[in-house]
Amino acid sequence: MMIRKMARFLQAGALAVFAITLPATAADVPLGDDGLHKPDWLRQTFLDLPEDLAEANSEGRRMLIMIEQKGCIYCAKLHEKILTDPRIEALIRERFFVVQINMYGDLEVTDFDGTVLPEKDMARKWGQIFTPTLIFLPETVPAGKTAIQAAVAVMPGAFERNTTLAMFQWIADKAYETEPNFQRYFADHFVMDNPE
Repeated sequence: MMIRKMARFLQAGALAVFAITLPATAADVPLGDDGLHKPDWLRQTFLDLPEDLAEANSEGRRMLIMIEQKGCIYCAKLHEKILTDPRIEALIRERFFVVQINMYGDLEVTDFDGTVLPEKDMARKWGQIFTPTLIFLPETVPAGKTAIQAAVAVMPGAFERNTTLAMFQWIADKAYETEPNFQRYFADHFVMDNPE
């Protein structure tokens, strides 16, 4: 009897430790009314991109636009399996200002060139056809440029953890200024012990 109680105690303890070390799950990344994932680090803004960039700069963060759509399995993978990696999530929380655009949404977006369009038309204007697409912006956008024209990098799709972590680190550290070839940066700085 005592042995069974001890075994249950140890089993419960092991499960508790295992649960503590697991990354967030789909249940931890709620969906909004628009069907898109809404992690708590996502900024709710008026989608006035020049204002958003000014706020990001005032906080010492890099601005990131995420284009997504309802029902996108790759968006779900990005939110549920990639961005919940503790290393990536910590980097986002510390260094990024993230706004979300719904590829088929109707909210108005103000681009850096002054154009105001619904989300779906802005995504089309930018030539974006894949979701998710991550658009990383510089700290200053030249006059007359759109978000996509000014982007430091555009990451279409949901890559695996190490590639995504490397991209976020490359942007956060402005490593693109000294090593503009992302693939070389990735090969030089990220060991591929685990391809995920």
